[in-house]
Amino acid sequence: MKYSFITSVYNKLNLTREFWDGFQANMQPCDWEMVWVDDGSTDGTREWLAALPKERCKVLLNANNAGYAISNNAGARLAEGDVLCFLNNDLALTENWFKPLVDSLSAIANVGVVGNIQLGRATGMIDHAGVVFDMVGRPDHYLKGRRLAAARGEGRFSNAVTSACCMICRDLFLSVGGFDESFRNGCEDVDLCLRLGQMGCRHWVDYRSVVWHHVSASPGRKDYEMQNQALFLKRWGHLTSKWGQENWPRNYLSRYSHCLWRLNGTKTVDALLRLAGLKHGDSEWAARKRGEILAQAPEEVKV
Repeated sequence: MKYSFITSVYNKLNLTREFWDGFQANMQPCDWEMVWVDDGSTDGTREWLAALPKERCKVLLNANNAGYAISNNAGARLAEGDVLCFLNNDLALTENWFKPLVDSLSAIANVGVVGNIQLGRATGMIDHAGVVFDMVGRPDHYLKGRRLAAARGEGRFSNAVTSACCMICRDLFLSVGGFDESFRNGCEDVDLCLRLGQMGCRHWVDYRSVVWHHVSASPGRKDYEMQNQALFLKRWGHLTSKWGQENWPRNYLSRYSHCLWRLNGTKTVDALLRLAGLKHGDSEWAARKRGEILAQAPEEVKV
């Protein structure tokens, strides 16, 4: 079995160096290659990539800044491994991050994407333990803002996981066309998971694998957020807004349990009523926000 690690980079050479040092220090013996895709860096990253050992590393240089989906799809096509592992360059990897992902990918029937726990480098709290959805239908992160102890057991199945650190069989990834390149630096990973879910795949978050993440450190990470949300809601909102009615109440209250002053009164009442079984269906505030997002979207993604 050969593993292809794919990392797209855009500037932030200091983080890329830290990531590469951690990768080499914590990589277990196996047949592997690293595929780097530079997305138009101007800070010395390209020169640094050129000096990497060519027996282990392949390097693609984009002519222009193309974004996450295009860059990682190109890396996947170049990769020779049976398994793809997408890794952000703003990760700090830990000693046991790799093996649990490998074990889960081989053990789970109809497996799609396997992800892990990501701790925010700045906060020390969970940033990702799987993806859930809010009442609007937008992706959100399960257990975000909680301590690592809140993630109990070996893991959980999830409708989606983030691609900041994830593993998938190469043939499966390519069979669905990889990441949808209509998205630009957001939602492409959740969209991939939902497309695979429609095919019967199950996604797993392995709690035994933990990494550190400098969240949204890449330049331009949020520049297309409204467009991405609008496209996502147009495509998946009919499902995710309903899932959000189940996901959101407990996740919302849990996130702010340690900072109650940040709770919104209307949303808090809504969440409590839902947990008590006294409210069901859509909420006016969620429907209004959903409409605002779609109304501000570029013409090609309006409903």
